[in-house]
Amino acid sequence: MEEVLANTPIDYNLVKQKIKESKLTNVGRASIREIKSLINAIETECGTKFIRMEMGVPGLPASKIGVEAEINALANKGIANSYPNIEGIPELKREISRFVNLFLDIDVPEKCCVPCTGSTNGSFISFLTIERIDKNKDTVLFLDPGFPVHKQQINVLGIKQLSLDVYKCRGEELGEKLESMLIEGNVSCLLYSNPNNPSWICFTENELKIIGGLCTKYDVIPIEDLAYFNMDFRKDYSKPGMPPHQPTVAKYCDNYIILISSSKIFSYAGQRIGCVVVSENLFNKDYPDLLRNYTSTNFGHSLIYGASYAVSAGVTHSTQYAFAALLKAVNDGDYNFIDDVKVYGERAKSMKKMFTQNGFNIVYSHDDGNPIADGFYFTVSYPGFSGEGLIEELLYYGISAISLSNTGSLQKEGIRACVSLVSDKQLPELEARLRLFNDNHKN
Repeated sequence: MEEVLANTPIDYNLVKQKIKESKLTNVGRASIREIKSLINAIETECGTKFIRMEMGVPGLPASKIGVEAEINALANKGIANSYPNIEGIPELKREISRFVNLFLDIDVPEKCCVPCTGSTNGSFISFLTIERIDKNKDTVLFLDPGFPVHKQQINVLGIKQLSLDVYKCRGEELGEKLESMLIEGNVSCLLYSNPNNPSWICFTENELKIIGGLCTKYDVIPIEDLAYFNMDFRKDYSKPGMPPHQPTVAKYCDNYIILISSSKIFSYAGQRIGCVVVSENLFNKDYPDLLRNYTSTNFGHSLIYGASYAVSAGVTHSTQYAFAALLKAVNDGDYNFIDDVKVYGERAKSMKKMFTQNGFNIVYSHDDGNPIADGFYFTVSYPGFSGEGLIEELLYYGISAISLSNTGSLQKEGIRACVSLVSDKQLPELEARLRLFNDNHKN
């Protein structure tokens, strides 16, 4: 192996040294932030830039609409010295309500739209609330693969968890497998992302109907993470108030939570702003068991004044004005964010072709019988390597990603690649490194 690695873009001994210094016992199992730190150390030492595919962060400039609104709010609204209201500013709550009506075709009152410091904070306060509503329901079910931090949150909270990898469970089979897990009666909520991080699968209308129906049957609350809202580029969901609308479980059950983020659709990740959208029925519902931890039996009150207050004490004033301005521009039809972010789909198409032409395979390649869309993420494998082994091997070629084993996936041979930080000018270099990797490893 030493001879094979002699002609790699990154010095073999340097990579080995930095791995040792990182104290990571298994690079392939490292978290996203640990991988980032390791790559930074290698880059600093050798001066060669990596093809960075480990971090799911926007690679586009933040929308000027938000930046200008935030600056104006700080300069002219006298907000820097005052705490924001926990429930959110009226302007933002109004635009969130309009947004889900125009783009998801659902009606949610403004009071049920709660700002959060990014959708990861939204999932955290949702878990904090839902897991207290029924002492007999002590388990969260993840429809995997999924965002590793969600599982970290559950571990921090000491909550039980179950996982269902949907790789082989699509369509009616998803319903059969899901019901076999919900029938036990211990699941309080289930979470999935749509489009999915890391696989980019998208649940169909029929699958969401199945999920919603089973959640109703077994009194389970679905948490729908729409961090990549409308970024299934196979259809144009960009016209406010006009079909087609992005499919949502909200059409098929009365109790649900939707998480919406500004990070990817508006490239506003640095300011940490998103929202929790709670169905009106769930928001107004009373659960006596909530009194074990909160001052009210009401779900909405406990979410806002119990969980959210305890975690963040309110979302930064200026970022709320920024998010409100961005949503208003979209709602009014003045700004089509899809025009900005569709570059991710175009880049993914090119990158996937480079991987497959050089011996790699797409792991999650189909979406309930249809080819997977091109978007923010894709998944690949290489013959003879586990996902964890492939992560470490690619370091010598100046390519970084994360293993699917960190995401709840049972496809242990795979890795997740994010396209956002790969610039167009890096694509020829990526192709060259993949070709060299294949030349060094093909039989």
